[in-house]
Parts: sequence; structure tokens; C-alpha cells
Amino acid sequence: MTAPVSTEELGSRTAGLLGPRHRAVGAVAAGPGGVATAELGTPESGADFEIGSVTKGLTGLLYVDAVDRGEVAPGTPLGSLLELGDSDTAAVTLGQLATHTSGLPRLPAGMHAWRRTWDLIRRGTNPYREDVPELLRLASGTPVRRRRGRPRYSNLGFQLLGHAVAAASGRSYADLLRDRLLEPLGMTGTYLPERPTDLRPGAVAGTNRRGRPVAPWTGAGIGPAGGVRMPVGDLAILLGALLQGSAPGVGALDPVRRFQGRSLRIGAGWLTLTGRGGDVTWHNGGTGGFRSFVGLHRASGTGVALVTATARSVDRAGFRLLAEVSGSA
Repeated sequence: MTAPVSTEELGSRTAGLLGPRHRAVGAVAAGPGGVATAELGTPESGADFEIGSVTKGLTGLLYVDAVDRGEVAPGTPLGSLLELGDSDTAAVTLGQLATHTSGLPRLPAGMHAWRRTWDLIRRGTNPYREDVPELLRLASGTPVRRRRGRPRYSNLGFQLLGHAVAAASGRSYADLLRDRLLEPLGMTGTYLPERPTDLRPGAVAGTNRRGRPVAPWTGAGIGPAGGVRMPVGDLAILLGALLQGSAPGVGALDPVRRFQGRSLRIGAGWLTLTGRGGDVTWHNGGTGGFRSFVGLHRASGTGVALVTATARSVDRAGFRLLAEVSGSA
């Protein structure tokens, strides 16, 4: 039995799909016969990348796992787990957060988002610097501006979801991630750095679209929504566990409601797109210097993952590679 493609074929196809502007890339292709990985331009084997919002997929797994354990329920209000006072945010439920239907905005009020975005563009600084207490302070002052129940993608929502599930277990989010997902699956190279000095020696440096270096996105507050770093080998383990159904909280992949239009549905963070080639379950990610994509064609038991150390999307390449690997092209 073999993987859907060889390492050489995967590396060559990935390079062809992404082009030379992607200077450091990791790729995974998995199927019933095995897994192939390829790394291009990384300083050493096992180098780790920021996976951005693919972290939300991990948080979705942890949330469903906590529901399965009876620690939380979809109807559990945030205010019962986190110090949010009598704010609008305290009344939001975990189930609403997991499906981006809480009505919370993408970012909390009082964050000075435009100023931070400008600093990111001009200086490459990290816009997410809050620790957990500061995040909760900002969240408690954030109004729920849109009617709950309507999809509205929210980084803030998944930050709060992860910290709430962690609080229900009596842990920090980093410890919850390690204890219930990383260690059980053997993903020893994955971690959540709270400060730049926490980066491991193999950490790849990210660059913006012009190739200029940017600061790593580290911080306890952003952790559940986009703070995880992962090497390609661990991406392969994750992909295999999701396809085999052995990942804790794997029910997070199953869609529970429409997200946008008739073709896009959402589970616990994970999106499922219905197309001519069948359903694709996926999540992408982006930080100041990285982009990522994880996609699953569950009907054929195949999946792919791409990570790159530049702020150029890999989504189109990821969907194309998945179609080729699954035979649904």
C-alpha cells in the first residue's frame, strides 16, 4: 500500500502549483494507503510553521471532545466559565461560538484594530498581543451588534471558545491542547508560544507578500484562534487521524448548519463545501507571514495540507491538489 502520491511527486506538484514566491513550503497528501510529506526551502527537516486559523479547527476538536466528556454543552453560556461580568458577551453560548453565530465581531472593541493593522503593514508587528485577562476585559466591553444566529466569522469568538473550554477543564488552553490532542496523537513538534522567545530552534521565519520579514504571532490570548505552530510531520499525523476518525472530538468535522448560501456548511469551526466532486471539509489560515490550508475529501478517505512562510494564499492550490489526490478533479 502506498500514499496517494510519492514524496517526489508531491514536492514537484506543490512547487508547480505555488510558484517561486513561496520560499518555504510544507505539503502533506494522505489516503487509505498512507501519507506522503514534502518540505521545500525549509532550513531543516521538522521546521515548524504558523498555521493561523487552522488552529480554530483544533479548538473545534477540543470543544466537541469536552462536550463528549460532559464538561460543557452547546448551550453553556460564556459567563459561566469566564470572567465577563454581566456583559452581552457573557450570554453568548459555546455552540454559537463554535459555528460563528454568536454575533460577536471579528475583533474586540477597544483593540485599535486599524492602528494595529497599519503597524503590521508598515513594520510587520504582531497585532495580537493580549494575555487572557486583557482579552476578557476587551471582550466584556464588546457589544453583540448583529442578531445572533446569523453567521459572522469571528476571531474573538474562537479565542473565547478555546479559553472557556480550557477553563471548564481547569487548565490553560496550551495545557488543554497538549493533554487532550497533541500528546494522544503523538504530535510532539506542535506548540503554542506565548512570546517570541518561546520559539523553537526550527521555527521558520514568516514574510509578507513583498518578502519582508514580519514578527511571529505569539500570545496566550490569540492562542485558540491562531497561535499554534506545527511542523509538517505533525500535520501528517493530524490529517491521518481526522481521516481515520481517531482524533479526539472528530465530530467537529460534521456540519450542523448552513454557513453561507446552499453549498457551505459548518461544524465546530470546520467548513464543508459541496461541489461537483463531492463534499470537501476544510479550514484555512493566515497570519502576518504565513498561510495554511487543510482539506479532506472524506468520501474517498483522502486529504491534503499546505503551509507556506509567506502571506500569499495557498487555498486555490490546496483545493486543486485535493481534487487531484482524491480523483474528484
